[in-house]
Amino acid sequence: MDFAELAELDWLHDGPGWPLSAHSRFVTVGTLRWHVQQCGTGPHLVLLHGTGSSTHSWAGLAPLLARHWTVSSMDLPGHGFTSGRPAGGLTLPAIAAAVAALLAELSVRSPLLVGHSAGAAIAVRATLDGGIEPRGIVSLNGALLPFSPMLALLFAPLARALALLPGTATLFSRRARHRSALQRLIDSTGSTLPPEGVDRYWRLVRSPRHVAGVIEMMAHWDLAPLARELRLLRVPLLQVVGSSDCTVPPEQATEVAAQVAGARTVMLEGLGHLAHEEDPARVAREIEHWAGTLP
Repeated sequence: MDFAELAELDWLHDGPGWPLSAHSRFVTVGTLRWHVQQCGTGPHLVLLHGTGSSTHSWAGLAPLLARHWTVSSMDLPGHGFTSGRPAGGLTLPAIAAAVAALLAELSVRSPLLVGHSAGAAIAVRATLDGGIEPRGIVSLNGALLPFSPMLALLFAPLARALALLPGTATLFSRRARHRSALQRLIDSTGSTLPPEGVDRYWRLVRSPRHVAGVIEMMAHWDLAPLARELRLLRVPLLQVVGSSDCTVPPEQATEVAAQVAGARTVMLEGLGHLAHEEDPARVAREIEHWAGTLP
């Protein structure tokens, strides 16, 4: 089907069919009511999804990692089933602080942090700010560096303008409810997802509330301060990079590695920006192998 009405996400309606919903619960911390999933036993590992996604992104990877870790994931503020806004809005420092507060509430200490795209930036920001003291950080196609100066001049003002326009989220959702438009967007990441993977994103983009959160986050995202401070990162860093990533240029990993002492980079040939959704077993093996080398 290529067409569907817009519909806000509702846990009573959508929750029973959501990936790993048996492991879901809702946790209120401050102004946020978080949708959280936890599974497995052992040391703590935290999964942080990227912009526009949700816990569904970990449907294949989380159960594999849960063989060795207690795995926690959550819908980030403005995304999925999480409601409310952190103090400071949907900026990188505010979201990082909110995630740190949630993990403290969940008694998650000294975790391994695994972040995809913008989720990697959140992991690094929370670590540099002292909110989380992780054993290590895994950056999955991490978006840790700003756009080129030219793109930044175009993108940031446009995103801010869209965030201020009434009805923008609804307009985007109406466009994206055509499955063919969403399929083109996913294809543009360099990844190939099975139909059920596309279905999960399709459900998200039909929610104007989710789309509004994504636009707001993009409008306030500033990676320049993080890029300047990468050299201060003192925890082990593994970069897992899809060679076909068309969203975050793979060569950025080389720039990051030059700034972070001891950083290791693994290139996954043939996988795109959503590598962990395309081949979760391959990504799990890389994380498990690297984690086994940590002190």
